[in-house]
Amino acid sequence: MKKEKNILIAFVLNLVFSVFEFFGGVFTGSVAIISDAIHDVGDAMSIGLAVILEKKSNRQPDNNYTYGYARYSVIGSGITTMVLLSGSFAVIYNAVRRIIYPTPINYSGMIVFAVVGVCVNLCAAFFTRNGDSLNQKAVNLHMLEDVLGWIVVLIGAVVMRFTDFGLIDPIMSIGVAVFILINTVKNLKETVDVFLEKTPRGIDVDEIKSHLINIDGVIDVHHIHIWSLDGKNNCATMHVVTNSDNYEIKGKIRDELNEHGICHITIETETENDDCHETDCNINSMCKIGHHHHHH
Repeated sequence: MKKEKNILIAFVLNLVFSVFEFFGGVFTGSVAIISDAIHDVGDAMSIGLAVILEKKSNRQPDNNYTYGYARYSVIGSGITTMVLLSGSFAVIYNAVRRIIYPTPINYSGMIVFAVVGVCVNLCAAFFTRNGDSLNQKAVNLHMLEDVLGWIVVLIGAVVMRFTDFGLIDPIMSIGVAVFILINTVKNLKETVDVFLEKTPRGIDVDEIKSHLINIDGVIDVHHIHIWSLDGKNNCATMHVVTNSDNYEIKGKIRDELNEHGICHITIETETENDDCHETDCNINSMCKIGHHHHHH
């Protein structure tokens, strides 16, 4: 799959650059570069896990996962997002320390590393830029963080070469970290919403209900449940009260829901004379959980 391949390319680029960065840190004697290389190896591992989970998410439904494995991709998004959050807070912490306790920084060779860092991570960000899954969006955000981080290093190195303004590096680092944090929190919210089966963004249940009731033969619609499997594939179940041919009405309902981006639809039809026992959508009252014993 193309999106798996794109994440894999991002993983390889990130890992190769981490090794290059580590040896560069040893060569220049820069503890900061070595520390960032170790951080990037952690990033690469989280992206590698995202590759595995993205691949698993494409498996077909079976008896154990009747809706398929799509949410493995969402798990990958959650893991990558948590790594991003912790990384952003670490950047802010270290930047604040450098503002409070300024230390002399040797920027010789940093410009070269910064240029290579920007190019490599920009390339990785390019390959993951059009991701439609939450997992690929999180990986792309990860790559964007690295691109902006190295741009900060590059600007800081150039400024330090001509001025004595050493605080530019930590100040800009905080700005980048805050930007990444804001976007990471948005991605985290989307991930949590999928797991909590919240109505997908951009879908208005009341609007859909009003459209469905306007279909000839539809008297009422209730028990509408709309959720997303993975942030892009939306599902819906509902009870529809009808007074005419069910097959034709179901086709019209599916067409209407497809226009709203809902692809997996389950419709239970009822007549006006049917008594729907499920008067509300309280799961606790609807589901009586008990133990089933098998007798031999």
